[in-house]
Amino acid sequence: MSAPGSVLAQATARLLPQEGRRSRARRSTAVLWTWLRKLLPFAGIAVLLVLWQLVAASGIYTEDQLPGPLVVLRAGRETWASGALLGHVGASLGRFGASYLAAVGIAIPLGLLFGLRPALWRAVDPVVQLVRPISPVAWFPLAVLWLGIGNLPAIAIIFLAAFYPALLATVSAVRRVDPVYVRVARNFGTRDRQLVLKVIVPAAFPQIAMGLRLAIGAAWVYLVAGEMLGARSGLGFLIVDARNFLRTDLILLAMVLVGALGFVIDRTVAWLERKLDARWGIVREEIS
Repeated sequence: MSAPGSVLAQATARLLPQEGRRSRARRSTAVLWTWLRKLLPFAGIAVLLVLWQLVAASGIYTEDQLPGPLVVLRAGRETWASGALLGHVGASLGRFGASYLAAVGIAIPLGLLFGLRPALWRAVDPVVQLVRPISPVAWFPLAVLWLGIGNLPAIAIIFLAAFYPALLATVSAVRRVDPVYVRVARNFGTRDRQLVLKVIVPAAFPQIAMGLRLAIGAAWVYLVAGEMLGARSGLGFLIVDARNFLRTDLILLAMVLVGALGFVIDRTVAWLERKLDARWGIVREEIS
């Protein structure tokens, strides 16, 4: 082998391990960044817990006024051991599920009807816009008067909170469907039912889904308020009952559970939304 060839071979042999190390380093960095992006949402929660503990330990408030996270955790174990916590969570989820499904089950068909019949929507729209701004809280006295004390008033309040966002989002989504889709489907002889199910609903789904997520947020917010209205179980009742006994730790425990369950419900709905998007071939732009 000539001298230049030998030098080239030696240089190549030295560069190959270095390139392999750089490639491994790039892969390791990519994996690290992937995990950091996954853990990033939990960083905000960790900071919030640390701040909570620092304020609780600062002495500004007594433990009865602001118990720390560990005190709230002990209260959670105590309530769980008694079996009461699971019952309250189950009652809240049951009321929320029944109210939300009823609201969506009525709002979406009505929204499709009103969106497809502009003249009918023009007649109904003033009534909706007149009643919609009335806060569900304002219906409390009438809900108790008409429905009595118990589950029904709470379910009615949650229903009202979820109904209007779902209805208005569906009407708006249907009215924004590109008329070209409808004309093409008509040219192929598509019947009315198939036109709605195969063309209009998939085309309108992204905006409908946005309204459904807004409805979830509104319904979950008013769940606690509704359960304070004469209910004998649920997280809202737990807050009122703990207030009566000056159990601030249980109040904060219920508040944490309301937030955590709302987060889980929202993420579950977002996952179902992505599944339907994939089924109908809808591609969404991701915001990095």
